[in-house]
Amino acid sequence: MDIIKLLKDMTQINSVSGDERAIRDYIKSEAKKHCDEVYTDILGNLVAHKKGEGKKIMFAAHMDEIGVIATSIDDNGFINFSSVGGLNIRKLAHTRVKFANGTEGIIGDKEKAFKEKPALDKLYIDIGADNKKDAEERVSVGDTAAFCGSFTQCGDKIVSKALDNRVGCAVLLKAMEEIKDSKNDLYFVFTVQEEVGLRGAKTAAFEINPDIAVAVDVTDTGDTPDAPVMAVELGKGAAVKVMDRSIMCDADVRVKMIETAKKNNIPYQLEIMTDGGTDAGAIHLSKAGVKTGGISVPTRYIHSTSEMICVKDIENCVDLVYNLSVELW
Repeated sequence: MDIIKLLKDMTQINSVSGDERAIRDYIKSEAKKHCDEVYTDILGNLVAHKKGEGKKIMFAAHMDEIGVIATSIDDNGFINFSSVGGLNIRKLAHTRVKFANGTEGIIGDKEKAFKEKPALDKLYIDIGADNKKDAEERVSVGDTAAFCGSFTQCGDKIVSKALDNRVGCAVLLKAMEEIKDSKNDLYFVFTVQEEVGLRGAKTAAFEINPDIAVAVDVTDTGDTPDAPVMAVELGKGAAVKVMDRSIMCDADVRVKMIETAKKNNIPYQLEIMTDGGTDAGAIHLSKAGVKTGGISVPTRYIHSTSEMICVKDIENCVDLVYNLSVELW
């Protein structure tokens, strides 16, 4: 499969946390070509299983994205909303959003009040409605909308919305395709509701009860002007997670990742993320505990409509997942 085309397709599918049906259907159509069984669990996670006799290894990548949810509509047809996932409120004004039914709108701000105190209640969505009745014919309270952001390739860089975490999903799909024979029992899980509390990963890990788990997600970088100090850069390889706000990664798993990367000449860098977390945070606390690590794709401008990644880093993450899948643990 062409991983660039895969990413272009997946990033432009809108699936905000809590309604991942559209992206799940797409991933399922790809995953079933390469796995022994593919199923959806009760919470909505998609599980792709490649059967083996060895260690039960779970790879997880969340398929949901951040967005907004309509909370009320005023008499003039403007839509009040709340957040779904972490939003940078100061940067929301004049951003475009798209509801699941195709209705598009732009986020407006109550300019004077917003300047004095940036807050969600100082913002609204304008869908061009003439009044409340007109708006209600297109949007209902409880409808979610994703942010609009086109897919662009700039040399060896890719820019798009929803690279967090469609790139993690693409990494798993590509690795899955390349694995022809593995002695390990492999579960590739595309999780739901990560952006609102790592919820899908929690239930999936409980059901699968893996021996080892690896969460594949994005991570911040420290390579832009005035960026927080961080030893991760675009183009320098797969990021092997040491810790984030949700987990101190298992030392044995981290060492195995580093040894595997060195043995297979895969460029890598070590990641310490002091803000935020990934599915690894929920997985490692499942049942009596799971030895858990993380692989991250370095990403600039996370949770924006123009996230940026490097193609080389994607390829290195695929190689690392592949080799961790086929080697004995």
